Formats: sequence, C-alpha cells, structure tokens
Amino acid sequence: MSETAFRTAVDGDAVVVRYPDPAGDVGSVRLWSELDLADPALGPVDGGWELRLPDLPVDRLEYLFDVDGGRRLDPTNPQTVSGAFGEHSWVGLPAYAPPAWLGEPQVPSEKAAVVVEATPVGEVEVTVWAPAGADSGKPLPMLLVHDGPEMAAYGELLTWAGAGIAAGSLPPLRVALLAPGPRNERYSANPAYASALTDHVLPALLAACPSDHRPVLVGQSLGGLAALHAAWTSPGTFAGLMLQSGSFFTPELDPQESGFEFWDAVTGFVATVHAATRGAPDAPSVAMTCGSAEENHANNLLLRDHLLQVGLDVSWGEVRQAHTWTCWRDLLDPHLTDLLRKVW
Repeated sequence: MSETAFRTAVDGDAVVVRYPDPAGDVGSVRLWSELDLADPALGPVDGGWELRLPDLPVDRLEYLFDVDGGRRLDPTNPQTVSGAFGEHSWVGLPAYAPPAWLGEPQVPSEKAAVVVEATPVGEVEVTVWAPAGADSGKPLPMLLVHDGPEMAAYGELLTWAGAGIAAGSLPPLRVALLAPGPRNERYSANPAYASALTDHVLPALLAACPSDHRPVLVGQSLGGLAALHAAWTSPGTFAGLMLQSGSFFTPELDPQESGFEFWDAVTGFVATVHAATRGAPDAPSVAMTCGSAEENHANNLLLRDHLLQVGLDVSWGEVRQAHTWTCWRDLLDPHLTDLLRKVW
C-alpha cells in the first residue's frame, strides 16, 4: 500500500483506522474512543498499524490514537471536532449526515454577560444570547442551558437557535448560557445549586429580561441530572426540560460509576424519582435524547419509562452515536425544536 493510500477509511460497513509508521519506530498503537471495544489495539501491517472495526454501534466515530502512551490525532484524517478535552479525529459512516440547519442562514444576534452573586453556591456566570435589536424590556421566552458555554462552542446550540428563528421554526427567544463552575459538585443533585438556580439566578435573569412564558431548561450528562433535580425540587418553575444523556445512575445499571465522588447523592436522587407514584400536576413537558451506544442509554430508557408511567409528557429521541457533544448537537432538531413549540 502506498504512503498516500495508507490512511483511515470507510470500507463498506466497517471503519479501518490506520496509523502510519513507515520507519517502524512505534512500539504500540491503540484506539481511544467513547466506545467499549473488545480489543482497541492496532496491529502492525506494511506501512504502519491498522485496526478494522466492523459493525460499529455508531454512525460517526470520534477517536484518538494512543501511541506509545501518548494520545494523538489521526495524522491521515483531516476531519477533527473540538471538545472540552481538546480536539478529536472523526469519521462518518455512509448513514451519517450532519444536521441541515448547520448551513442555513441565521438571525443577527448579540450577547450580554450577567453575574449573579451571593447565591448558595457563590457566583454564577451567565451569558444571555438574543436576536440583535431585541429590547431588553420586551418579553421573550427564555431557554436556560447547563454547560452553556460548552454547548454553544461544541454543540452549536446558538447556531441552531439563530437558524431556527431565521427559518420561522422557532419564535424569537433568549438563550441563557449557564457556566458550570465547579461542575461535578454543582450538578450532582446538589440542593444548594438547585436553590441557587431557581431562587437566585432565574429571578435575576427574568428581572433583566422579562418573559411571559415559563422557561425551559436544557442539560447534558450531569447537567441533565441537575436539570431534572432542579425541576423536581421546584415544581412549577419550568415549562419544559430537555434531558440529553442524563447521568441517571442506578446501582444495578451503572456499577462502573460507583467510584464517582458524588455517587450517593446522584443515586439517592434517582431512587427518589423512581419511587414516585405520580408526577406533579404542573410537571414540565420533557424531551429526552441519548446516543444508542452510550453507557447511559439503559438508565435513560428506564427513567423515560418511569416518567411516562407516573403521568409526565415525555418524548424520546436517539441517534447511533456515543456520549459526545456532536450527539447532543445532532438531536437538537427536531427534539428541542418540537419541545419549545409545544410549551411556548
């Protein structure tokens, strides 16, 4: 195989990852990804290292190479994606297509920084996005987003909002990007954070940016857990929740997470939800999404079924992806779009 042909490629229903090593200087190469692969080691072949991955449970693979103990991008693949832990290479199978709205026109927009002080967890930083020219005194619906700066940077949330408003599929709205701060501590079913959000941050935001609708709260992973916890402990506050790949751990389904420092708080709250026999009369509408290849897939399905059983309005969406920002981006439409149109 020529040097130019020695590159990662899709071959039918398989991805063949390759790492070039024409001089034979490398001792070992392993594939790192969010997937639980039986054997992620690449084998030596003429020109470098190779691993064939047939029948993957994802349509888009995000990955790095572990080369002699150090993680590296794929030097043969120009496609990269940014994330909270740096760039990763990615490759799409034939079934994968990015959202159409990524290339659509967007409304002009503006941002304002807000710091809410003296909450039970200290300062909470918020960036408020709105269509350009929106009068701060004009009531607009508000979407609150956990891990907001990250979801904007890596999940294209503001691109989705700007394109949706421009196309008329979304009403003009404000998006409040909530910076996580000490993320694990705040988002692990922490009553102090829930109080900070509902009793301090939200009133401050609505005082500056009035709305004639109850807000909708979005969260991913632990941020999804924190969204459900805030709504569960403060009934009537939110019109809707978007819970993406929430960390709804149970001892039966998630023993691999038992070393997490806030395991007891998380599983205790989730057990409380599962013990409920009916939802609150003013419970929010809920949109749940998840990657079908995630460890969280099973606990998300379990929670979905229970919320439906106790009478909540719950919708579900999934894609063949892992626990990534791209997975959450690709599920914004139609699932968050439909939720906002339903409750607003």
